[in-house]
Amino acid sequence: MVKLARSSCLTSLVLLSSFAFAVSTRERVPTPPLPILPLPSYSQLKWQQREIIMFFHFGVNTFTDSEWGTGHEDPAIFDPVGLDANQWVSAAADAGISLVILTAKHHDGFCLWPSKYTDHSVESSHWKGGKGDVVREFVDAAKAHGVDAGLYLSPWDRHEPRYGHSLEYNEFYLAQLQELLTKYESVREIWFDGAKGSNAPNMTYYFTEWFSMVKELQSSINIFSDAGPDVRWVGNENGSAGTTSWATINGTALSIGNASIERYLSTGDPRGTDYIPPECDVSIRKGWFWHKSQSPKRLSELLQIYYNSVGRNCVMLLNVPPNTTGLISETDVHRLKELRNALDTIFSVNLAERCSVKASSRRGGKDGGFGPENVLDSDHLWTYWAPGDKDDDKDRWIEIRGAAGGLRFNVIRIQEAVGLGQRIGRHEIYVDGKKVVQGTTVGYKRLHRLEGGVVSGSVVRVRITESKGLPLVSSIGLHLDPYWQPKDGNWF
Repeated sequence: MVKLARSSCLTSLVLLSSFAFAVSTRERVPTPPLPILPLPSYSQLKWQQREIIMFFHFGVNTFTDSEWGTGHEDPAIFDPVGLDANQWVSAAADAGISLVILTAKHHDGFCLWPSKYTDHSVESSHWKGGKGDVVREFVDAAKAHGVDAGLYLSPWDRHEPRYGHSLEYNEFYLAQLQELLTKYESVREIWFDGAKGSNAPNMTYYFTEWFSMVKELQSSINIFSDAGPDVRWVGNENGSAGTTSWATINGTALSIGNASIERYLSTGDPRGTDYIPPECDVSIRKGWFWHKSQSPKRLSELLQIYYNSVGRNCVMLLNVPPNTTGLISETDVHRLKELRNALDTIFSVNLAERCSVKASSRRGGKDGGFGPENVLDSDHLWTYWAPGDKDDDKDRWIEIRGAAGGLRFNVIRIQEAVGLGQRIGRHEIYVDGKKVVQGTTVGYKRLHRLEGGVVSGSVVRVRITESKGLPLVSSIGLHLDPYWQPKDGNWF
């Protein structure tokens, strides 16, 4: 009995030893590369994926045919008899917009909600006998259409007598900010700027206190300003980012309302310690408020703005102002539909999807999970091609291979796995061995329109020549844009 027991134990030990050896020697699944700091937050990633968001500039300026109000307007002039916030949001939703922002108060100080801290509001207007609340109707309409809502509360207030007295006015402003963010829940973006009145050059805005209160009241909100902390201004109001566009930047080098940093805002900083991606604000019309004399920009202009904003690692904030009736004008609604249809026409078909793909190397070898085929799947964030660690960092490339001469396109799209940090600093693109693009940053999305027009080829090579750590390419697209006419540099 004893001998049998010992024999059984010995056999078990041999089997266990063999199993342990097999486990220790079998090939393990390769792990992802370390992230490159700084990284975006969850709310920043969600914001970036929106690509286009919308602004509604609306208030007393709509009725005085002006851009900047004086603060002395009679509230009685505000009377949008046909106001329908559902029409605004429906126009946005039909255009594929998932976030809309309203000017709750502009520089004139007129409040679109019945604030208990001032009588210069809708409560003193003729609209709905002083019982109306534009912000409430706006927020409710957004919720009904499954669209997120944001608010702009102008720091500059040309009506409020406390403006110019820093402590007293900041207490007033914080009270209104708290009122908005407690009365209207689930605000996804709060918009600040640094505009000031010339009559109060020494006015100080307590941005640190404002931002702290915002995060206390609604922690998932994104705060926009020249200096972030979540989203930064791009440095202009024409909707165009720099051809080099880093989401990373040094927050300590930023200050709100400082015109001298506009170029830095536009390009960002590869050595930046903060992840604060840029937002490109632009109006569909010449002005920000509705004017009868103005018409919406041509489709060609809006497409160019899209390429210069979304196509350069930014989000496009398009202002579409309601008119004096309280509706988005039909001409603007029509233009929004045209823009959505054009973008769907261009980007709904990716010619690369029917091609094979090859790369210089892949992380983890041929059985690793980071192969070039990942750039053709539907996940544009968390699956990606990663080259091998020992790959020559000057010769990292990925190729799309189609039938001979079978690819006809004039737009090349590249996207990075920015959830692990923005990395690519320089890249080149070749079609059948001929260089067609010499580029810098990529980020969440980079769109290259080929200035030479439509090309026909069979092999498209994207070569990464400069990167912080391993470049991680999450998606590549080859698209045909029928609206682009490069011969004269114009669109039709």
